[in-house]
Amino acid sequence: MTAQDELRLLPWLGPGGNPCYLSTDDRDGFMSRLADNIEAVQLGTAAELLERASETLDDQDAAPEEKQRLAKELTWALRDVLRVAISRGQLLAVKEPHGI
Repeated sequence: MTAQDELRLLPWLGPGGNPCYLSTDDRDGFMSRLADNIEAVQLGTAAELLERASETLDDQDAAPEEKQRLAKELTWALRDVLRVAISRGQLLAVKEPHGI
């Protein structure tokens, strides 16, 4: 079992929108790999949305509804990317010795 500071924040939310954590010593286990794969998909989706956002914002004929939908999708993607960054930052902090 891992210590409290070694819990991994997972890239999805649990019931009620609460964060989910994984407690395991096996970074190559099924749940760790599943989380890694979902994080990769989330980061890829964010990159695609960013490209689409640039195109949409450059398009003077883009409808306000399209821009609003894009803003919502970007908000969701940013939330996912932030969760990935926090999770990976926590993993790095656990791997590095204190005092460096």
